[in-house]
Amino acid sequence: MIDYELDSQGIATLTWDMPGRSQNVINGESCAALFAAIEKATNDSAVKGILMTSAKPDFVAGGDLEWLLAADGAEELFARTMALHRALRQLETCGKPVASALPGSALGGGLEMALATHYRVAADNAKARFGLPEVTLGLLPGGGGTQRLPRLIGIQHALPLLLEGKRLKAQDALKLGILNAVVPAGSEVQAARDWLLAQTGQVHQPWDIKGYKIPGGAVSSPAVQQLLMVANAMLSNKTFGNYPAPEHILSCVYEGLITDIDTGLKTEARYFVHTVLSPVAKAMIRSLFFSMNEANKLAARPANVPTQKYTKVGILGAGMMGASIAYVTTKAGIQVVLIDASQEAAERGKAYSQTLLEKQVARGQLSQHKADSMLERIHPTTDYALLNGAELVIEAVFEDRAIKADVTRKSETVIAADAIFASNTSTLPISGLAQASARPANFIGLHFFSPAEKMPLVEVIVGKQTSQDTLARALDYVKAVAMTPVVVNDSRGFYTSRVFSTYVLEGLAMLAEGVAAARIENAGLQAGMPVGPLALTDEVSADLVVKIDRQTRADLGDAYRERPGQVVARKIVELGRIGKKAGLGFYDYPQDSRKQLWPGLAQHFPVAAKQPTMDELVQRLILVQSVETARCMEEGVLTTARDADVGSILGWGFPPFRGGTISQIQGMGIHAFVVQCGQLAALHGERFSPPQLLRDMAAKGESFYPR
Repeated sequence: MIDYELDSQGIATLTWDMPGRSQNVINGESCAALFAAIEKATNDSAVKGILMTSAKPDFVAGGDLEWLLAADGAEELFARTMALHRALRQLETCGKPVASALPGSALGGGLEMALATHYRVAADNAKARFGLPEVTLGLLPGGGGTQRLPRLIGIQHALPLLLEGKRLKAQDALKLGILNAVVPAGSEVQAARDWLLAQTGQVHQPWDIKGYKIPGGAVSSPAVQQLLMVANAMLSNKTFGNYPAPEHILSCVYEGLITDIDTGLKTEARYFVHTVLSPVAKAMIRSLFFSMNEANKLAARPANVPTQKYTKVGILGAGMMGASIAYVTTKAGIQVVLIDASQEAAERGKAYSQTLLEKQVARGQLSQHKADSMLERIHPTTDYALLNGAELVIEAVFEDRAIKADVTRKSETVIAADAIFASNTSTLPISGLAQASARPANFIGLHFFSPAEKMPLVEVIVGKQTSQDTLARALDYVKAVAMTPVVVNDSRGFYTSRVFSTYVLEGLAMLAEGVAAARIENAGLQAGMPVGPLALTDEVSADLVVKIDRQTRADLGDAYRERPGQVVARKIVELGRIGKKAGLGFYDYPQDSRKQLWPGLAQHFPVAAKQPTMDELVQRLILVQSVETARCMEEGVLTTARDADVGSILGWGFPPFRGGTISQIQGMGIHAFVVQCGQLAALHGERFSPPQLLRDMAAKGESFYPR
């Protein structure tokens, strides 16, 4: 667990090496081993210096979240937290010099432990990162990070790391003073030993020395007071109070740094416990850590199918989407054949990657040699014969069945019998598109989100005839390009497009009801969505909303049911205001200033004298998404709550603090959700009516996740 070795020079080396794990983590077992090692080293007169390091590639990854969430209430969690604080205080106040040698990353609790040592030396490891990313999971640093980091580098430099969870490279951490030295990889232990052996007399942390002052100013200084006020205002404006962790971090810094370090650690422990036990933290940890890890480890991959290695991928269509997919594919080291109707269009698609790479080279993020190599792997062409040898072809042409059928047939005359053909369609059913294929078992949907280099999700759509072998191999490609997959069964709009549209259409329905446009937009933001529904309609363009609705109406016939928002979409298109791409939509887009809601909206969509409360609007915008997700679960479009939650957060920005569309139901309680949706259905229509699946689960006291 933690190997203890005392050498002839009096250096006690504590080496983290947790058995059966790829990474060291902080849990009950490792804490017990650490506490015992600290007790032994600090009380042994033969020990002249203490060195902490790791036998694994990284130092310590942080806290074991399963262990953290398993605590039996606030009292036990507070006791655990304070036990760690006491041990680390014992280490840093023992008078003996203490150094940490970090072979790789030290994140979260790992960095907090390193901060409790007097000297931190890291290997010059390009992959290593240093930071306190707890806030990204709805948590705050609970191992002293909110107290030691600002005391070490100053409040101004510490706040971005604490509030945003930034991860620094070794050289950047060195510049900030988080690290004391960065040395060639493999020499970090010797460098730490050399420092320990050079020390004479007792060694103390800066904050334990009389007369210590916080770098950059104390909390009471006017400059820091102003900084904290601005930080608090910006936080409120950004999060609308939906995320307790960053608010508690600010409180820890403010309240803790006006006291001594020991009192500050107690303050941190109290806020830490409160945050861990909050519904927000539990939802975020479940979805953003456990569910995300399961998805990235291909939990949905059929077993007993050999892993597919990709060397060549064809991409049909060199527009924005195809060009973006080409970039992430070549980034993974795979050859790309990028096909379009003209050589000029294909070259433009390759130029998209060139522009991205040039920016990275200019910023020093990528070497010119590597950029050139990536660009050389993209082959723009009009010749389908070049698809020969491709293990996978991805179609990213216009949302037109005839065009898609044509490129499918052309590709299948060239590619091998066992090659996969994937469509990037966002709405057209895969089983229908597969009718153009001579090998429907090899046909699958790979729905990327634009732009693919920034949007990490791929919705993998299984058609009626898609084989399990094809699904497994398609997931291998998604993993190869470092994306996160969710697997869904075929349906109109699949999962993401179908549920995403409910948010947009509910906002449009509100406008038709006479709700003020600004109120609708603010409700979307307060709900936690990235942008309001009207702004989002402008982004995707109202004419696309109308086209999809028209196609759906034609395909479904008598089964078609119109949503109220479609009327508004058609009207805004008739007014010639189709969205951002035209510079005219629900917003005006002046060239020399920020976008503004179109003043003429009230003329065409009169504002009612009585406006609903903001809470009512927020509930409608959020619950309409969750109830539609529940229908997807009932219909078998979705098979796991995991894919629903991960897909909603990564796919269209469903608020992470809610944990995802299914976690929103779980958090409310299924019975309460059913009751609330029933009330909304009575007021606003059947789109809010909870499906039988939820009614049955509520009656049986079931839940989507273990309680």
